[in-house]
Amino acid sequence: MNKIIFLLFISPFLFSCYTLTQGTTYLGYLCKAVPLESLLKDDSTETEEAEKNRRFVEMVQDIRRFATEELGLNMTKNYTRYVKIDRDYLAAVVSASAADSFERHEWSYPIVGRMPYKGFFKTNDARKERAKLEKKGLDVWVRGVDAFSTLGWFRDPLFSYMQNYSPYRLADLIIHESVHATVFLKGQVKFNEELAVFVGKEGARLYMESRFGFDSEEYQAMITADKDSQVFITFIQELAAQLELLFDSDINRETKLLEKEKIINAAKERFYEDYENMFTNENYRGFIDLPVNNAYIDLFRLYYSEDSDIPGLFEKSGIDLPAFIAAAKTIPDRGSSRRIPPGERFALILENNSTY
Repeated sequence: MNKIIFLLFISPFLFSCYTLTQGTTYLGYLCKAVPLESLLKDDSTETEEAEKNRRFVEMVQDIRRFATEELGLNMTKNYTRYVKIDRDYLAAVVSASAADSFERHEWSYPIVGRMPYKGFFKTNDARKERAKLEKKGLDVWVRGVDAFSTLGWFRDPLFSYMQNYSPYRLADLIIHESVHATVFLKGQVKFNEELAVFVGKEGARLYMESRFGFDSEEYQAMITADKDSQVFITFIQELAAQLELLFDSDINRETKLLEKEKIINAAKERFYEDYENMFTNENYRGFIDLPVNNAYIDLFRLYYSEDSDIPGLFEKSGIDLPAFIAAAKTIPDRGSSRRIPPGERFALILENNSTY
């Protein structure tokens, strides 16, 4: 969920204070980017840092080969350059929702259409945006993101904090963003994100299986992390379902807001009491202290929707990820059926066993 489409930051057709500010910062990062191989310039010295750099470069190159040669994602020059940065995230992204429903606040952008988030490289700017939206009575959430896709407009670089990622997380990140650079449907943010999340995770799983094996420590760590992640996602989905029932009721807005807080607080209490039975590590304990609101919960509705078409469509492909990706790549070209929702278009392609 910490990955995002970058064109919401900058568009060559939108000249505004926002665009110039964010674009200048991003172009500054691009100017600082160096070839990934430059990390190997000291590979003759046997230091811990040199070894870490070597492993990182080799793994990135291997994941990129896997994504293109074995999964069929588009070959780009993304992740061939490297930027040193003094923090562990790339940008702060603002999302907002109505306080008494899950109606998303959206921003309109050229090229990509309407999107339910707005990004800032300077955290202060994100806070100002949050304050402005909160004055309108909206629930607002600001989160850090670690990567984005420019959909081919720029050469997306790697950032120094990514050297600390596990093989699985690094593979998920690169494959996820490669999906955005391969399949992108304007105005279909939900489909785009669900597809990238699914292929990123499944592709990373296949990578770990092929490179490390089922019995490896790395593969087992991935399985454990995924189980914990799914437990948390399910917990939030159940909370969202409770709130949707409340929001759909006929009670007045003031009462809804009061009941919403009660439901969220009760969920936090259950979370605290059951934590040891739910999770194998401490990664999710901080949820108890978060100022959870509709904007936070809606992020999970966007990225991990229970009614997503994607898992069922994957089954239609024969649980064959390269075939699934090949079929997905043909969706934008089916001009005669563009009025059909992308999930239905995708299903028709798979059912008709079209050539892809």
